[in-house]
Amino acid sequence: MAARRAAVAEPVIEELRLGVLEDATPDEIEAHLDHRGLRFVGADLGGRALAGVEFHECEFVGLAAGDADLRGSRFVEVRLERLDAPVLRAARSTWRDVVIEGSRLGAVEAYESEVRSVRITGSKLDFVNLRSATISDVAFENCVIGEIDLGQSRVERVSFAGCALGDIRFDGARLRAVDLRGAQLAVVGGIASMSGVVVSPQQAADLAPVFAAHLGILLRE
Repeated sequence: MAARRAAVAEPVIEELRLGVLEDATPDEIEAHLDHRGLRFVGADLGGRALAGVEFHECEFVGLAAGDADLRGSRFVEVRLERLDAPVLRAARSTWRDVVIEGSRLGAVEAYESEVRSVRITGSKLDFVNLRSATISDVAFENCVIGEIDLGQSRVERVSFAGCALGDIRFDGARLRAVDLRGAQLAVVGGIASMSGVVVSPQQAADLAPVFAAHLGILLRE
């Protein structure tokens, strides 16, 4: 009798349902305050000091946030469409029940953050620093990611369907059901910490030289 293959746990992401939202302007956004049930169109938060700001049940359509200080911020039940930030400063922030669509992010500083139930689609991210973060139930779909650093993070149920990954690093991470099968892989770092990663047979073959080098195995014809 053939052994059954264990199913790979997929990200569990609830559909985002926003109620009736009140139109608002970015002038109303202040650091350390809680903003709820608002819709912002064409907002520019570039360079603003907004540490500790909170958004609950909000929507942003066209948001410029380059160099905004969003450290310690909270985004809960939020949809962001066309988020543009050459540098997104969001260390120790919280992202829960969030959808990000059609966005362009350069350097994302999100180390030591909490990221749960997040879907990112059709976006380009140059460098994502998620070191020492807690990450669960996250789906990247049809994204281009230059580099993503998951070092020292706790990561559970994350997928990369239709994504191109330039460099993904796992150094010291604790992983479960990190599914890379839908991604094009270029560079993988932190091989010793890859327990809990799912790859396809073809990806495993492509990574054979990396695995061999880690184990001290010489590959020769």
